[in-house]
Amino acid sequence: MNKIISKERFSDKVFKFEIEAPLIAKSRKAGHFVIVRVGEKGERMPLTIAGSDLKKGTITLVVQEVGLSSTRLCELNEGDYITDVVGPLGQATHIEKFGTVVCAGGGVGVAPMLPIVQALKAAGNRVITVLAGRNKDLIILEKEMRESSDEVIIMTDDGSYGRKGLVTEGVEEVIKREKVDKCFAIGPAIMMKFVCLLTKKYEIPTDVSLNTIMVDGTGMCGACRITVGGKTKFVCVDGPEFDGHQVNFDEMLKRMGAFKNIEREEMHKLQPECEATKEIDEKSRNAAWRQELRKSMKPKERTAIPRVEMNELDAEYRSHSRKEEVNQGLTAEQAVTEAKRCLDCANPGCMEGCPVGIDIPRFIKNIERGEFLEAAKTLKETSALPAVCGRVCPQEKQCESKCIHLKMNEKPVAIGYLERFAADYERESGQISVPVIAEKNGIKIAVIGSGPAGLAFAGDMAKYGYDVTVFEALHEIGGVLKYGIPEFRLPNKIVDVEIDNLSKMGVNFIKDCIVGKTIGVEDLKAEGFKGIFVASGAGLPNFMNIPGENSINIMSSNEYLTRVNLMDAASEDSDTPVAFGKNVAVIGGGNTAMDSVRTAKRLGAERAIIIYRRSEEEMPARIEEVKHAKEEGVEFLTLHNPIEYIADEQGCVKQVILQKMELGEPDASGRRSPVAIPGATETIDIDLAIVSVGVSPNPIVPSSIKGLELGRKGTITVDDNMESSIPMIYAGGDIVRGGATVILAMGDGRKAAAAMNEQLKANAGN
Repeated sequence: MNKIISKERFSDKVFKFEIEAPLIAKSRKAGHFVIVRVGEKGERMPLTIAGSDLKKGTITLVVQEVGLSSTRLCELNEGDYITDVVGPLGQATHIEKFGTVVCAGGGVGVAPMLPIVQALKAAGNRVITVLAGRNKDLIILEKEMRESSDEVIIMTDDGSYGRKGLVTEGVEEVIKREKVDKCFAIGPAIMMKFVCLLTKKYEIPTDVSLNTIMVDGTGMCGACRITVGGKTKFVCVDGPEFDGHQVNFDEMLKRMGAFKNIEREEMHKLQPECEATKEIDEKSRNAAWRQELRKSMKPKERTAIPRVEMNELDAEYRSHSRKEEVNQGLTAEQAVTEAKRCLDCANPGCMEGCPVGIDIPRFIKNIERGEFLEAAKTLKETSALPAVCGRVCPQEKQCESKCIHLKMNEKPVAIGYLERFAADYERESGQISVPVIAEKNGIKIAVIGSGPAGLAFAGDMAKYGYDVTVFEALHEIGGVLKYGIPEFRLPNKIVDVEIDNLSKMGVNFIKDCIVGKTIGVEDLKAEGFKGIFVASGAGLPNFMNIPGENSINIMSSNEYLTRVNLMDAASEDSDTPVAFGKNVAVIGGGNTAMDSVRTAKRLGAERAIIIYRRSEEEMPARIEEVKHAKEEGVEFLTLHNPIEYIADEQGCVKQVILQKMELGEPDASGRRSPVAIPGATETIDIDLAIVSVGVSPNPIVPSSIKGLELGRKGTITVDDNMESSIPMIYAGGDIVRGGATVILAMGDGRKAAAAMNEQLKANAGN
C-alpha cells in the first residue's frame, strides 16, 4: 500500500496527489504511467506520472473525478493509503532536439504533459505550450509550465481565462506564424483526434498519449488494444504514446464507451442526489420509475406474453386499394401489453442493432407506463424520422435480431411496431415536440438530397445550431421515401409531417435544384457554405443487358414506382402516363421488387409474378413484405432467371424466356449462388416487365466535383467519419453504400453530422 503524502485541490473535481513510491520515483521517465487501484475490488486505473521527488521518494499524480474509480481515489485524503500503485509502465517519451515543439494539453492532460515539456526544454528545444480547459478553474499547473516553456498559450471554452476557443485554435495560431517541427498532444481522446487532424494537414509529426483506455497495464489482458497504422498495438506495452496520425481514434472512442452505462449506474453509489442528477436519473435505467416497472412483473411473466400481431387491412380489399396503408398500427392497449414483454435489460442488445442509436428500452418502458408522448420524445432524440422507420426499417435484421427473447426461443419484442405507435400517437395528438436546438452559430451547411441520409444529417446539424439548407433535385422533399416507397406501405402524409418537423427546427428546403447542374459545389462554397453533405442517393437503375431488354413496356422499378408514387400516374387526372399490364413480371427479390409487384397488382394486373434467380430463403426482401405479397395474390417463380425478352411486331414485350436455376455454393454475400441448369428453360407470356436488380449511384453530383475520389462502382469514397477525399465534403447513404436500407442511410447521416460538427468546432475562428 502507498501512503498519500499530500493532496491539493486544483478545482472542484481536479486534485494533485503526492504519493509515497520510492522505487517508482527512482526509475520513472517522462511519459511513464502507473496503475492505481483503490480498494480490494477496485478497478485498475492508468495515470501518467506528472512528476517525482527522488529525495522524498514520491511521485505526483493529477486526477480528475470522471468516473467511479477516479471519484473513489479523489475521496482519499492526506495520510490515507492507496491499495496498489504499480509502475512505472509503458515506453518513455522519445526526447531529442526536434527544434520548435508545440505541446498541447487539455484538462488534466496538462499534468502528464509537464514532465514532457521539462524534458523537451532540457534537450534544447523551443517549447510552446498550449493549455486548454472548459474554464479558468480547469487550467492547471500554469506556473510550472511557464517555468519550462518559451511561451504558454491558454485557451478556455468559455473565455473565462486566456483566449476563448479550442486547443486546436491555439495550436494552429503557432503553426501559421512559425515553423513547427514536432507536436505532442495529451488530453481527452476527442481533443487528441482533432489536434492530429490539424497537424496532419500541415504535415507535422504528432505524438499522443493513450493511457486512458488501459485496464491491466502489464500486457496480460489485451483490453487496451488499438489500431495504429492498420496494425493492432497494445497501449500498455507498445505505448502509451503513438504517432497520432496513425491512430484509429474512432475505433478507440467506441471501445472507451463500452462500459459507460455500467459506470453511470455505479456512480450512483457515490453521488449525492442533486437536481442535475435527477434529470439524468429520469433517463437512466436506474430511474425510480424504471425500477418500479421492473418490480411490477417477474421476467417469466413478461416472456409469457405472446408477441402482438399487427392489425392489417383485408388482403383481397387492399390488393385493389393503392393508397390505403396495409398495416393499421397498434391500439394503445396492444402497445402497452407489447411493451411489457421488454425485460429492460441491463445491457440491451437491441441498441447495438440500431444504426441511429435509439434508447430502445427507455422509449418502450415509457409506453408501458402510458407516457406515450415521452416515448416519442425519446425516439426523436436520435431519430429524425421515427414514424418512417417504424414502418419501413428491417427491424427483424437489426434491433429485433438482438433481442434477448430470441435466446429464450421466443419471438422478439416488436420494437418496430412500438416505434410506429409512439410516433403516430404524437402526430395524432397534435402535441408534436421539437427537439432542443442549440443556440444558432450562423454557420451555413448544405445538404445535397432529401432522402433519409440527408434528412437525418440535416436534423442533427440543426440541433447543433447550424443554418442548414437541403437542396432537392425533384419537386417533392423526401427522396426515395416519396418516389420509391408506395403509399400502401408509407403514406406521404407521414413523410410530410416528419419533414415539417425539420422545418420547425430551422431546416431550409430548396426544391428543383440539381447540384452539379443548376448550381455547383463551388457555387455553394462561394455562397458561404462551410460544410457539404452529399446524400444524392443511388437513383441510377441497373439492367441485366440481355437480348430484348429495350423492348417497349420493359422498365426499371425506379421508373415504374416514380411514375406511380411521385407523379400519381395511375390517377385519371394525372398527366403522367404509366403502363397498366395484365401479365406483369417483376425481376428481383428485394423490397423494391415487392413494392413494384404489389403496385402492379393494385393497378389491375391479373397475374403479377416475382421472378427471382435464387430460392425464397435467399430473398433480401423483408419477411413481412413477402407475406403481404403472397396474401395479395402475387405468384413467386423462384430459381428462374430471364435470359431474353421476345417482342411483338410493334416492339412491345410479349414473352420472357427464363433459365431454370439451382443453388450452388455461397457467394460473397453469404447467399448460395444460382447456377444455370443446362438446357432447362421456360417461356411465359407477359405484357409488362419491371426490372428490379439493384441501383447504382447517380453520377451527376460526384462527377461535378473536381478531385473527388470515387469507388469502383461510382460511389463516393469516405473515411470512418464519412468525410470524402475533399475536406469538409461528407457523404452518406446510397451514394456511398450503393444501395442500403433507410435506417442505415440515416445512421450515415447522423455519423457524418457528429464528425462535421466536431471538425467545424475545431476549425472555428480560422
